[in-house]
Amino acid sequence: MERRLEIDALRGLMLVWMTLVHVPTVLTPWVNQPIGFLSASEGFIFLSALFTGRIYFRLLNREGPWVMQRKLMLRTARLYAFHVGLLLLLFVVAARIAIGGHTPALYNLLHFYFTAGQKRAVLDSLMLIYRPPLLDIIPLYITFLFLSPFVLLITGRHGRGWKYVLAASALLWVGAQFGLGRMLYAALARDFDIRVPITEMGAFNLWAWQLMWIIGMWCGVRWARGDLPAERWAARAWIPGVVVAVALLAVRYVQVVGIDTGPLALYDKWHFGPARLVDFVAVAAILIRFRTVLEPLAVRPLVMMGQASLYVFCAHFLFCFAGLALSGSSDHVAGWLQFALLAGTFAALLGVARLFMRAEIAAPRPPTARAALGGRTPNGAAAVTVRAE
Repeated sequence: MERRLEIDALRGLMLVWMTLVHVPTVLTPWVNQPIGFLSASEGFIFLSALFTGRIYFRLLNREGPWVMQRKLMLRTARLYAFHVGLLLLLFVVAARIAIGGHTPALYNLLHFYFTAGQKRAVLDSLMLIYRPPLLDIIPLYITFLFLSPFVLLITGRHGRGWKYVLAASALLWVGAQFGLGRMLYAALARDFDIRVPITEMGAFNLWAWQLMWIIGMWCGVRWARGDLPAERWAARAWIPGVVVAVALLAVRYVQVVGIDTGPLALYDKWHFGPARLVDFVAVAAILIRFRTVLEPLAVRPLVMMGQASLYVFCAHFLFCFAGLALSGSSDHVAGWLQFALLAGTFAALLGVARLFMRAEIAAPRPPTARAALGGRTPNGAAAVTVRAE
């Protein structure tokens, strides 16, 4: 399975989808999980892990464990630096606007910051303990990136350790469905005097969502080894996948009108409930089977955004904060201003992607990497294959 531009474009589409959900406009409720128990978060985490596994496994084989670890740690440090920058913007600029009293959504976003005190909130956020809403997915991403080189070293170049890693990951996910996160929080809060409430430690349950990252990395490693029979699997699984996806789509909209469909934990996004995992696998089988449908997505803007996903992902939060500030006491930005905000947001995100592409083209490369970057894609986007953005 060779690298396909439509996968980069799909990652770009996930960022567009995520932005439409996070920037508060009249469109937000309509784009929030419209095709079942799926959100942009599942796609973004899985695709990020897929490219991380593929690229850094190749690096492990080509240049050895120290180079692989160093580059993954540098990437983790870069993302942490972006997170610190966003926190500064949130605590310095957004907090001043929230204090004005006309932006309750922004004030609620910073509730712990205002109640616990600035010093404590800043310190806890730098240690990734306090995770403000919206930004809570970044500490999750940082943690997964930090642990990724150890996963690659444990599993080895021949992949013999993957069965143990996958089994351990599955057990953690099962534990997360039965309150593992809360039990560990209670123990850590008691022994290490953690004073951040669990409700302020992010909506995403790390112990559950790690399964998506581990599966994504496993697929990426198998892709790098030429041992990912995705097309053969999809050819067998797509018909059951259609049945499952349609059934869960129906359940999703039955829930919208208020009909009880069983325990909500089955569908819970933040704990990555079982129905969400099943729905993701079903939709993945359909997309892989009919992958030619994705080929029209491989347009230059989406491909560039997908290849520059780390930078675009971080930049989109700036416009989320702007939207919350502009929404006032409403749940979304009103009138024509919301569409102007969306237009400005996507123009800026595309600009960020363009800057990344220019930096990639201008950056000096060792011969092996330069060979990988030598061509241009049919639509003009540079074929960046050495980063897991």
